[in-house]
Amino acid sequence: MDPEAKEVFNYILQLFPWIVAIVAISVGGWAFTTWLRIKNGYPLQSSWGLPMHPKTDQEATQRIKLLTNENVQLRAELGSVKDRLETLERIATERPTKLAREIDALAVDKGGNA
Repeated sequence: MDPEAKEVFNYILQLFPWIVAIVAISVGGWAFTTWLRIKNGYPLQSSWGLPMHPKTDQEATQRIKLLTNENVQLRAELGSVKDRLETLERIATERPTKLAREIDALAVDKGGNA
């Protein structure tokens, strides 16, 4: 290798860490500003600086309606499961004599005896 090429190569090696640092700071700054935009509710921008808004079409609107209805049904079902679980927990934790009396009272009321 001739001395001039070696000198250029050494110069590039000295600049390389600075170039990497500048690129890393730039990417980190971009990621930080994007995070701030998302956190504060600002719209993201395209590469041309125009705001990117989510597009809503007929299919997306229909899916949202279906998911909302399903959510309502699942919440109602969850409520009934919670009620049943509370009943089972009460049965499991009560004293057996009290539980036996309640069952006998229900059997008497249903049968019409007594």
